[in-house]
Amino acid sequence: MGNSFILKGNICHTPRLGSLEIREHACIVCAEGTCRGIFDNISQIPEQYRALEVIDCGDGLVLPGMVDLHIHAPQYAFRGTGMDYELLKWLDRVTFPEEIRYADTGYAARAYEIFSNGLKKGATTRAVIFGTIHVRSTLILMDCMEKSGLISFVGKVNMDRHAPPELTEKSVSEAEADTRLFIEESRKRGYRRTKPIITPRFVPTCTGELMEALGRIRKEYDLPVQSHLSENPGEVELVAELEPEAAFYGDAYDRYGLFGREGNTVMAHGIYSTPEEMQRILDNGVWIAHCPASNMDLASGIAPVRRFLEKGIRVGLGTDVGGGFSDSIFRAVTDTIQVSNLYWRYIDRNAGPLKFAESLYLATKGGGAFFGKVGSFEDGYEFDAVVLDDSSLQSARPLTLGDRLERAVYLELDREGIVMKFAAGERIL
Repeated sequence: MGNSFILKGNICHTPRLGSLEIREHACIVCAEGTCRGIFDNISQIPEQYRALEVIDCGDGLVLPGMVDLHIHAPQYAFRGTGMDYELLKWLDRVTFPEEIRYADTGYAARAYEIFSNGLKKGATTRAVIFGTIHVRSTLILMDCMEKSGLISFVGKVNMDRHAPPELTEKSVSEAEADTRLFIEESRKRGYRRTKPIITPRFVPTCTGELMEALGRIRKEYDLPVQSHLSENPGEVELVAELEPEAAFYGDAYDRYGLFGREGNTVMAHGIYSTPEEMQRILDNGVWIAHCPASNMDLASGIAPVRRFLEKGIRVGLGTDVGGGFSDSIFRAVTDTIQVSNLYWRYIDRNAGPLKFAESLYLATKGGGAFFGKVGSFEDGYEFDAVVLDDSSLQSARPLTLGDRLERAVYLELDREGIVMKFAAGERIL
């Protein structure tokens, strides 16, 4: 059997929101890339799997691979710089000048190799990724992601207003043709782990005519959608000016078939979603990618994640590089907890702060659901896993496995402690 083995170690996952399950020195069966259950020892494993190779992780921590629901590959080059602006000025002064560089495929090749190698080294096993408007450069990004072994959706960005001339589509018909070319070329290349996704950057840079064209393409090719939603006060005000007929921000997508219903959609942020917008998000089955770092860095605000979860809205985590300065989903987990504490303390005392197990769930099974049965070690889930060696984090006090896991995440052990990494059963590291 390909991609079949038994992984032995300290198994940690969150099969339900808020429920952290830890099995000490247990075994997970991976059969052809799919989890077939957790067992306390080899003797409990079903007979048909007992002869599989055993990969012994010793006293290592084994947790599901992390899912980054929102990251901008071309912004990786300037991460950690240019953080003194709010969203709209940041786009004009930092982001757009960098994205113009990706007209040069040589530059794109260098930058995207660095990006994909960076993701490969961390705890992320799956990602939903923005490219730029450039077809050839975005295909290079897909090449790099396929080579990395990670599983991803990659989007060619579309913009036809409120952007520099170099990043503005010459016409809606040309934008539609380029998007179709991007999709067809990506399919011809036969990627196994990298798929296209429809990507209007956000309402301020997309006319109704462009969104209508993208809606047709989405339906024709049955593709998912990624974009931004209700992120920053200035942005929300601009959307209201540009789209006065829309009942709220998300309605400007929904009228063109780009807001869930028939296909998967992930929208980053939702900080300023109104009750009506939240209800549409829920009714349409839209995912929210919560990006706490960029929400702080660009002074956008704090998303009401507890309210989303109470309502039943699907939520995962995103690093949102380069609005977020780090591509570490471990960092996103801890940032999520911290900003929820602030939301509870200063904004809504009835919205309880998120706990560690809840935030870890969002980074794994919560966001993983966008890809299917992903982000847990339950039977039938695709086998994505990260193995951590936390022996470098010494302590004079005795620690439980739960303590060790929490400490590893808070101290960002994904930077130096990953010893193995698997996506859909294939070993990446």
